[in-house]
Amino acid sequence: MFKKTCILMLVVLLVMTGCRAAAPAPAPADTPAPAVGQTADDLAEANEDWIIGIMTGTVSQNEEEFMAAMKMQERHGADRILHVTYPDRFSDEMETVIAQVVSLADQGAQAIIICQAVPGTIPAIQRVRERFPEILFVVGTIMEPPRDIAGAADVVLQLDDIGTGITIMEMAAQMGAETFVHYSFPRHLGIEMIALRRDNLMATAERLGIEFVDVMAPDPTGDAGLPGTQMFIMEDVPRQVADLGPNTVFYATNCGMQEPLIRGVLENGALYVQPCCPSPYHAFPAAMNISTAGHEGDVDFMLEQIRLSVAAADMAGRVSNWPVPVNMLIIEAGVDYAINWLEGNTNGRMDSTAVRASINRVAAEYGTTVNIRMMEDDQGTFENMFLLISENVVF
Repeated sequence: MFKKTCILMLVVLLVMTGCRAAAPAPAPADTPAPAVGQTADDLAEANEDWIIGIMTGTVSQNEEEFMAAMKMQERHGADRILHVTYPDRFSDEMETVIAQVVSLADQGAQAIIICQAVPGTIPAIQRVRERFPEILFVVGTIMEPPRDIAGAADVVLQLDDIGTGITIMEMAAQMGAETFVHYSFPRHLGIEMIALRRDNLMATAERLGIEFVDVMAPDPTGDAGLPGTQMFIMEDVPRQVADLGPNTVFYATNCGMQEPLIRGVLENGALYVQPCCPSPYHAFPAAMNISTAGHEGDVDFMLEQIRLSVAAADMAGRVSNWPVPVNMLIIEAGVDYAINWLEGNTNGRMDSTAVRASINRVAAEYGTTVNIRMMEDDQGTFENMFLLISENVVF
């Protein structure tokens, strides 16, 4: 009877504890006292058994994010880098978004990287933290209010959307733009960062004497889906060029719009400054029929192929882009930082110096540098949101 009682108690204890990989081990008793902002967990000895989860979009939404996760799995091993995707219609399937993040925690992830941080990211983090408060969250390309997402995640890495509202239009002026067509839809314009970028685009266009034209496109998460949005872009670009002239820059806020937009610009002799998520890999291979087989992650190869395609279309000087893939930079820098945190090499969960070092390390791998500034609003400076911006390369 005593043996049965002990076994029963052991089973109950195991169920209550749960089965998942441990967080960074607590420091032994003789470990030096933590520095300000650290916990004993932050000073844990090197953890060789860490597991990091990554959630990205699907290939149809943004191939480069998916590619970045595959690159991290190849570098560190699929047993240490877990990868899931959020659904294409994430706005209508928020519970699936949440479930995917929870699944990473259930599989033992001690740090989770989310890019893009689509709607549902905040409740997903909150739900995970109810059970596993020790998990580190690094998110990027946010689609929820900055203050809210910064309050939920440990580190936020973000394209400097607000700053690019100035740099995109200045590049358009350098390329000889007379008109700027901005494609978006109400859901995107309801995202604070996108709305602030649009405000800067409009203000800079007015300052530089460039006509700004707003065009509402179908939402790719709507009834017609992404194919309906892409069809609209394919049909509208020729109409706009015929009406506004070839010295028109075309810009769209959605990833799925970029391939038909690039094709339309090349076929109609217009101007293209950069995609919404600047990267040589973002829509350019498909739009220009460039095979990346055997050259995955080879940015120099991609830049050269774009130059050749632009020259073949007699469009030299009318197409530009960043030389570094921003979402790949975010995911890879997030993984780099998470590893350093898990191995006890950071000063607490949010170490600004270590975050900047991770960003710069990854940028250097791509042979470039990025400017980093902290997000600010009327309430002050964010302590954990890092805004990234790069110069353009004109092909």
